[in-house]
Amino acid sequence: MVKLSTVTLRGDLYGGLTAAVVALPLSLAFGVASGAGALAGLYGAILVGFFAAVFGGTPAQVSGPTGPMTVVMALVITRFGHDPALAFTVVMMGGAFQILFGALRLGRYIGLVPFPVISGFMSGIGCIIVILQLAPLAGHPIPGGNMLHKLAALPQLLATPGKDALALGLLSLALVFLMPKRITRVLPAPLIALTLGTLAGMTLFSGAPVIGDIPTGLPQPYLPTFSLTDLPQMLISALILAFLGSIDSLLTSLIADSITRTHHHSDKELVGQGIGNLVAGIFGGIPGAGATMRTVVNVRAGGRTPLSGALHAVVLLLVVLGFGDTAERIPHAVLAGILLQVGINIIDWRYIRRAHRAPRAGVMIMAVTLLLTVLVDLMTAVAVGTVMACVLFVQRMAAAQMKSMKLVYDPDHVPDLSPQERDILDRAKGRIVIFHLEGPMSFGSVNGIMRMLRSSAEKDILIVDLSDVPFIDSSASIALEEVIEDAHRDKDAVILCGLRPAVLEVLQKIGVTGMLPAERIVGDRASALALADSLLPTLDGSL
Repeated sequence: MVKLSTVTLRGDLYGGLTAAVVALPLSLAFGVASGAGALAGLYGAILVGFFAAVFGGTPAQVSGPTGPMTVVMALVITRFGHDPALAFTVVMMGGAFQILFGALRLGRYIGLVPFPVISGFMSGIGCIIVILQLAPLAGHPIPGGNMLHKLAALPQLLATPGKDALALGLLSLALVFLMPKRITRVLPAPLIALTLGTLAGMTLFSGAPVIGDIPTGLPQPYLPTFSLTDLPQMLISALILAFLGSIDSLLTSLIADSITRTHHHSDKELVGQGIGNLVAGIFGGIPGAGATMRTVVNVRAGGRTPLSGALHAVVLLLVVLGFGDTAERIPHAVLAGILLQVGINIIDWRYIRRAHRAPRAGVMIMAVTLLLTVLVDLMTAVAVGTVMACVLFVQRMAAAQMKSMKLVYDPDHVPDLSPQERDILDRAKGRIVIFHLEGPMSFGSVNGIMRMLRSSAEKDILIVDLSDVPFIDSSASIALEEVIEDAHRDKDAVILCGLRPAVLEVLQKIGVTGMLPAERIVGDRASALALADSLLPTLDGSL
């Protein structure tokens, strides 16, 4: 429960106001870049920012349109732009999915996406933003078609720039990248670029294309609209929005935690973000997520409670109602310059700079995810990247599990044997074999188990020692079942020892324990060796 006090109130007021100043130019830019319009960007910032603050699980977080969410929204507008109600229904559906994620307590699992996959798709999104904003920077509309068509059209567009637009775009770029820190501590660079760029466009470079007419007043609500032919694509787009918005928000929550020394509530945060996006879709706002820059600015200015995020939304609403018509004169090139900085900053340069030192598998996953994000789509990129990461992880786990497996014939191979155990193995002269397993046993170790045992020397008794196995899955259990069947065909006895409760439960469910007499499932290795020693004289008879 967040407690308000006069100390936090002062910080929240200043933090919310400062975050609103940062959010204003970015929201305008994201709205235009999404294809939904500047006002949709502002209402996305207002509605997502307010409801995510009130219902979310990260007290100091400020939410609103972000680069990744804008890229996905631009694709939604491209697909469903013929009917805005369909496009904003996708936003509502994305919000509903996020609420469902939170209700099902999936927050902890979303955080398990491998880092190279996150790095790859975030860098890919940064590249998409850069590619999309190069044409407006030169005074041209964004070319149509898929990403390959857009890339193919860029050389000609950049070779014939509008001089006024290019001048404003370069001015905007210079301001956001080169503004001294002593100034940006007081005023954010995007706001300075927006203000000076717009003034320059109104006076010196009036030939540059501008945003144009923006509806004023409160937005009209959209009712959820569905089309059977479009429904599969709507569901996919909504899931992408929900998944990306959840990851984006939870990553920002971690940043807020590290600065404020607090701990966010992942599932509650997903519910809050979902409510924000649901309401934003109803009122024609673009979707959003936890915004890193706005959150950091808010915290550093003193914001500590949800009041700061809600206040930032209220300030933006007052700006829209009071000065909405001023935004009509903002040049597209100025917004393109601001967004180019956003796109460049989203790219994971830190990982790219140390790629030559990073594990090759991780670099490969990151590169494949990045390329698929840019050239195919986000869902495919994340799915392929995650599958690659899982396969490589299973491969490494299987190799580690193989190293931990030991076939013991000779007492000298095991340093911790008691004198009695050593004596039994010595007298057995290879007729008793201990198969020692260590660590979690999963489907990745199945081939190793079968290969090792089928290549082993002749024996009369096999002791399967599971003392150091904390977990076994069904695949490894079935492999163990086949080991016992092979031993029975060869007229060898099998003894299981050291089964922990979790392992015993799985083996009972699979039916492995039912293949052996109860007395051949014992508690430890010493008991297993003693039993094996007593069985040796009887092995000429029936097992």
